[in-house]
Amino acid sequence: MENEQHVVPHCIRIFPQDNVAVVANEGGLKQGAMVENILLLDDVPQGHKIALCQIAKGEAVIRYGQVIGYALDAIASGRWINEFMLELPEAPELDDWKVKPREQPKMAPLAKEYTFEGYKNPDGSTGIRNILGILPSVQCVAGVLNKAVAHLKKDLLPNYPHVDDIVVLNHSYGCGVAINAKEAKVPIRTLQNLAMHPNLGGELLLVGLGCEKLPPERLVPAGTQPEIIVLQEEHGFGQMMAHIEQAAQRCLERLEKRRRVTCPASKLVIGLQCGGSDAFSGMTANPAIGYAADLLVRAGATVMFSEVTEVRDGIHLLLPRSASMEVEQRLVDEMKWYDQYLTMGGADRSANPAPGNKKGGLANIVEKALGSIAKSGSMPIAGVLSPGERALQKGLLYAATPASDFICGTQQLASGMHLQVFSTGRGTTYGLALAPVIKVSTHDELKNRWEDLIDVNAGRIVSGDASIEDVGQEIFAFILASASDKKETWAEHWQLYNDLCLFNPAPVT
Repeated sequence: MENEQHVVPHCIRIFPQDNVAVVANEGGLKQGAMVENILLLDDVPQGHKIALCQIAKGEAVIRYGQVIGYALDAIASGRWINEFMLELPEAPELDDWKVKPREQPKMAPLAKEYTFEGYKNPDGSTGIRNILGILPSVQCVAGVLNKAVAHLKKDLLPNYPHVDDIVVLNHSYGCGVAINAKEAKVPIRTLQNLAMHPNLGGELLLVGLGCEKLPPERLVPAGTQPEIIVLQEEHGFGQMMAHIEQAAQRCLERLEKRRRVTCPASKLVIGLQCGGSDAFSGMTANPAIGYAADLLVRAGATVMFSEVTEVRDGIHLLLPRSASMEVEQRLVDEMKWYDQYLTMGGADRSANPAPGNKKGGLANIVEKALGSIAKSGSMPIAGVLSPGERALQKGLLYAATPASDFICGTQQLASGMHLQVFSTGRGTTYGLALAPVIKVSTHDELKNRWEDLIDVNAGRIVSGDASIEDVGQEIFAFILASASDKKETWAEHWQLYNDLCLFNPAPVT
């Protein structure tokens, strides 16, 4: 009790018009504590909201200067506001949005030219890793490929010191699907673009079964001649393994000749994502990532933010940032497509957030979305990508993907992402074999608990030890160092890599 009496209550109100504040104290605050001359009427966990005034039944609850819900019953000043006390607002209307041109702020380039050490590819792109990719055309061959890659990495890869890794791009597509359905274009496009990933250096080994609906020839990148092996044409398991090894060796010999050269930061394609989010995500990690995103765009790079359901309720804040009427319309179209997709599945946006998000203080998808879009920074939105579409332009892009960490990561990889910056408050061991993932924690407790998993701690913003700008600069520097392979992420260190997970909105037969 003595320690509790000496706790200095620390709550954060983001905008002056907010009628809630978030408890920042580790371990939360106890009933009876005083916050802004308000007596707490409940024990409130860290990251959760308290009412800063009396809120009448039906009155708006405001955070980030936006309505995150309506009080289902009267809420007294000092009460803990949780998910069960709020009515979800209607989603921002899309049909009545008036498309109109608007002047965007001028983008001032950075005073200094930033560079990294990367690999030039035959197609004009640039890689930050030198990886041999093995892509199956169908999931049926995964067992053989897993055995083959385990052997290759143990017995063959050490002979090629300038090759970083051998990665099998296993997936669940290729057969047993409606291959000619309208939306089958999404997983097929994703696989075709994964085959062109810049960290593969133009080398690729394709392995098919022989009777699948999606033959390996449909995945061949234009202008390339990849190695192709069809298992049904081989005489048994031993020959399969031998031919895969021979083809891999030919690829490795070509990759081994590659060397890093100095490249401008404008060659980078960076993905932004959050997972295991909490109430601090929109106050610390995501704004700091947004600051780094602005620096990258000003350096001429390509930056992608995603996760449809986690921006849908903030679309009214994003549309005015569209660089053109066309971009604005594309944003609306992608949101409408996903609304229809959810409706067909008998779901709606309230299926997000996850239980862990709610435990971390996020009451509903509106609150989550308002924090999520902070990752996008402040630059104009230069373009919109459909799921799995390759990024071919510079600037800030909206890449429409599901919010699922693994699916979003796979889709961003297909769009050409070199590296991903990933914020988390609850913690996740997620990682990608094809691209480094920089983990940014939203609060000190997670960094202290996961010291050997978190790369950058944005929790210092809450404690006042660093500003959003300080952490944003740190993330920007980490990106350049990681791109040059001068700084290793913890996920790379421990080789924590998730399987690829394609987005397939088409029927499975």
